[in-house]
Amino acid sequence: MQLNLSGHHLDITSSIRQHTNDKLTKIKHHFDNIINVNMILEVQKDLQKAEATIHVSGTDLFAKAESNDMYASIDKLINKLDSQIIKHKEKLHSHRA
Repeated sequence: MQLNLSGHHLDITSSIRQHTNDKLTKIKHHFDNIINVNMILEVQKDLQKAEATIHVSGTDLFAKAESNDMYASIDKLINKLDSQIIKHKEKLHSHRA
């Protein structure tokens, strides 16, 4: 899995990068065929935004989350992506059966 992490009006620190990698392992437990993850972290005054596009075999999944804290935004984003991955995995298995 390749992770592209970029920041708008934000420097990506090692702690943010480590937190993101730790949270992405949660998604990897559910689905192993994740090819590429593009994540953009952005700061706008009091609002911290995180958005990501995951390229998996067959489709691209997108999610966006906002919060007052960057770590909370990342957590919300990963939860949304996790539910999308589970739904995508169920679709793959139901079509094969």
